[in-house]
Parts: sequence; C-alpha cells; structure tokens
Amino acid sequence: MPEDHVHHVPLIDQSEAPRPRAVRARHAASIIVLRQRGDDLEMLMGMRGARHRFMPNRLVFPGGAVDRADLSAPCATPLAPVTERLLRKNASARLAHGLGIAAARELAEETGLSLGSPPHLGVLHLLARAVTPPSNPIRFNARFLVAQAEHVSGTLGGDGELENLRFYPMQEALALDLAMPTRRVLERLRLWLGMSEAERAAQTHSPVMLRDRGWRME
Repeated sequence: MPEDHVHHVPLIDQSEAPRPRAVRARHAASIIVLRQRGDDLEMLMGMRGARHRFMPNRLVFPGGAVDRADLSAPCATPLAPVTERLLRKNASARLAHGLGIAAARELAEETGLSLGSPPHLGVLHLLARAVTPPSNPIRFNARFLVAQAEHVSGTLGGDGELENLRFYPMQEALALDLAMPTRRVLERLRLWLGMSEAERAAQTHSPVMLRDRGWRME
C-alpha cells in the first residue's frame, strides 16, 4: 500500500487519561466508652457484620455519619469548652454540635446505652480525627470522642448492627486482627490516658490521621 494511504493511529498518552473523581468524605463520629475493671481498662466495641460495605468483619467503636437533623438537635449540656475548641479546628460550631449529637445517637442506636435524652454532650472528649484515603470508594472524616462509662446508662443491646458487642480489655483488643485505623486510635488512646486532667484541659491541638500519610497535629 502506498505510504500516503497508511492511516496512523495516534498513541494515547496514559498520563493524560482522566482520573476518577475522589469521593467526598462524610462527616462522622465514633464514641469510645471507657470503664475500669480492676487493673484492666475496657472499651465498648463490636464487630461489623459481613454485609457492611465499610469495614466488614472488623471490630469497631459505635459510630456513624452525621445526619442533617443532628446539627440542630437539642442537648442537655453543650460540649465542654476544650472539646468544642478542638473540634472547631476542622468544623463550624453547628457541625461540632452535630458531631457530639451523632456520637450520642449512634451509641443509643447501636448499643442501647445512652448519654441521656436529650444527651449530655459535656462529658465528651475529643481524642483524634481520621480521614479515609481519597482512593477509597466509601470515605469518612471521622472524629473519635471519649466518654467514661459512669456517664452512660441503659442496658447493653442495640439494633444488631454490631455483633459480639461488649467491653473489651485493651490488651485483648490490641491482640486481635484490627483494622489499621482502629489500632492507631487505640494507640492514641493510651497516650491520652497518660495525660493529666490539666494537660487535657490545656490542649490546643489534636491529632488527625491521614491514613496514607500518618498522623499530624491540627
């Protein structure tokens, strides 16, 4: 075939191929309920069932996404000043309130335990924030809040979303096959527990885990 009849197909530059748009991370709150049993520190945790799209068959803390109604739901006591100050590093006042409400609501729904109705948000402490990597199809911008078991009432039960729901001793939990973010949060919890009340009250920064880049302070 003559040269002028040859059709040249241009090569596709793979570097210019459109990248899939990252899924926006939903605001979420998880709550770590702590209790002391002798020398053991225990945390309320449960196993997510195999049907869940996000972290199936993994031991987690109660929690979930913030609902629109959470942003304006009533509370018995507002967030403590230090907790609100730290949440406001990455949230509006309305969202900070909604995160506290979401933590209390998810606790009641998933475990049957309650911070009151309306909930007492003043007993919540911010431990850390964690953001799911942009490559994941399901993403959360999750805040991990801590509450002592003495501030919680009710009978352990819940809606069945979490299986094997109970208080796990720290050493037992760390010996299990935990998802990396859960393990990192437990490690931060141990550091937080080593702080005095005065040190916690004086906090001006809190850790945020960008799972593809590790921890940083904000």
